[in-house]
Amino acid sequence: MPCLNLSTNVDLEKIDTSAILSEASKTVATVIGKPESYVMVVLKGSVPMAFGGSQEPAAFGELVSIGGLNSDVNKKLSAAIASILETKLSIPKSRFYLQFVDTKGSFFGWNGSTF
Repeated sequence: MPCLNLSTNVDLEKIDTSAILSEASKTVATVIGKPESYVMVVLKGSVPMAFGGSQEPAAFGELVSIGGLNSDVNKKLSAAIASILETKLSIPKSRFYLQFVDTKGSFFGWNGSTF
């Protein structure tokens, strides 16, 4: 049940967000090794955001997963998601933070119950 939440100060109105969502979803599933049918990606644009005192394009992400995260996986995901944001939204890799949260199934609801 990996869920990737991405927030950016970039205006997404004229951006093909479906390409970003699709690529991010496939990347998360592949790198973590979970079925893509369980992956959720949320992308929010035009979020007021400053990074290093500047309001130039930046982003913050949080990836929550029940298992599957470790230092090697996290490094691969950080590189891959940063690359997607740089390519699709012109956000420099140096202006993106990604937080990883490995949680227990009982802390995540789905289908009217918990995992």
